[in-house]
Amino acid sequence: MSYEFNFYDKTNLKSYNLNESMRYQLSMLDRLDVFTRKHCENVANLTCRLCEYLHCNKEFTEYCTICAYLHDIGKLFIPPSVLQKPDKLTEEEYELMKTHTTLGYKACMKDLKLRPYAAGALYHHESLDGTGYPQGLTKKDIPYEGQIIRVADEYDAIVSKRQYKSHVGISDTLKILIENTKPTEHFEKSKALHEMAQNTHLGKNNPIIVKTLFKVVIDDIGYEISSIQGYVDDLASELKRFEQIEKYKEKMKKAKKEKDKNYYYEGIQMLLKNNETLENYLSFYEEYKQAYETRKTIIDNLYKEIKTIKKLKI
Repeated sequence: MSYEFNFYDKTNLKSYNLNESMRYQLSMLDRLDVFTRKHCENVANLTCRLCEYLHCNKEFTEYCTICAYLHDIGKLFIPPSVLQKPDKLTEEEYELMKTHTTLGYKACMKDLKLRPYAAGALYHHESLDGTGYPQGLTKKDIPYEGQIIRVADEYDAIVSKRQYKSHVGISDTLKILIENTKPTEHFEKSKALHEMAQNTHLGKNNPIIVKTLFKVVIDDIGYEISSIQGYVDDLASELKRFEQIEKYKEKMKKAKKEKDKNYYYEGIQMLLKNNETLENYLSFYEEYKQAYETRKTIIDNLYKEIKTIKKLKI
């Protein structure tokens, strides 16, 4: 018995009737490695949903979603030895990796069909407090789409690294994003950064966008609960069937007349499914019980996760 929940349901993305020009823009992802392409798709889906929860109009939401699809397009020009390195990057490698923002921007600007969406590549690593890259911009100079994509990008990066199979424990990820909405100590250490940032009360992430992410995640958890609940209901139905088999088996043992024994035996045969037999059904029964208890525990933990997230403060 297995069940998998997809963190990134693409229903919202499919709600847009993307024209041929937009399909061309998205086809650029086919040139990326599998991991980066999947990341871009996830960030785009999350960006789309954040825009909707932020009540952005459809045109901006569509524009921002495409920007998010293309935000890491510059990684096409990063050597695979650096891009796919499993270990921590050296300082030199990290500096090279950071160039994917400007490389992506330049690639978009050279292509007339991609040019309108160059902002995603250029701004998604800028921080409100001026500590981001490539330009070290502050809030007033970072486009809104860049601020949204940054939050979506950071969230997916953590989720992918931790390889969540469920939203259980996802509040720990949100806590990291919360920390990045808070001012850091770098202002005390660098007068130049202090003057550059101007707004020392800011952190890296836009708190309004992060708070909106909470709503997206809570709704996702609700969807996950409903999806698992449907599966649990099916399992409960199967368990009742096995319980009925157990009752018939017990009555068959106690029956003195052969006619009654045959009656209960036939009843059992009608209740058995697929490869189940009177000799092996108990192993199936135990498997269903274990699956049921496991999913019930997940549902309980998901409800706890919602309570935890609702208590988080920014």
